[in-house]
Amino acid sequence: MGLDINIVVFDGFEPLDVFGPLEVFINTDGARVRLFSLDGPGVKVGEGGVRVEALGLEAIDPKGVLLIPGGSGTRTLVGNDRWIRQLASLAAQSPQVMTVCTGSALLAAAGVLDGRRATSNDLAFDWVVGTGERVDWIKDARWVVDGKFRTSSGISAGIDMALAFVEDTCGPEAADRASTQMEYIRNRDSGYDPFA
Repeated sequence: MGLDINIVVFDGFEPLDVFGPLEVFINTDGARVRLFSLDGPGVKVGEGGVRVEALGLEAIDPKGVLLIPGGSGTRTLVGNDRWIRQLASLAAQSPQVMTVCTGSALLAAAGVLDGRRATSNDLAFDWVVGTGERVDWIKDARWVVDGKFRTSSGISAGIDMALAFVEDTCGPEAADRASTQMEYIRNRDSGYDPFA
């Protein structure tokens, strides 16, 4: 089964929010992962000076799976109407949309999580809740699935969410193979977040 994974990066993204799930997907047969910037192609900076080269919006396959990381850059982006409109358009076209950490605040600001259950980083939870008051925020969850949307709490929870997604779409053997390749012990309980 082929999976086209579109990860959107931005100035101030959290590196593990991107590279944790990316590691899951590159260890999944048939998955293709690419990094994109809604501000055009080029280099984006994450926390700690991590720099990546991203493709521009025109290269995105809108029918691919969309993944939005969190990080300090989300604080600025929630107020960037042009960026949020582009994200809302991509989310509407994508068959599956995932967020890690405060990436859910970006979807909340876009209005696409209204009336849905979602979670986010526990340390920034109050701020995230303020970005989407029509969202049913679940504080104690490690990750939440509501329709085509999957949101995860802080940083490492994105790995567990990505593995659960691989299990749901490609089967348990594919998820087990990916976690073994990563030497990662999964948390399989979406409702248990030890950091909440």
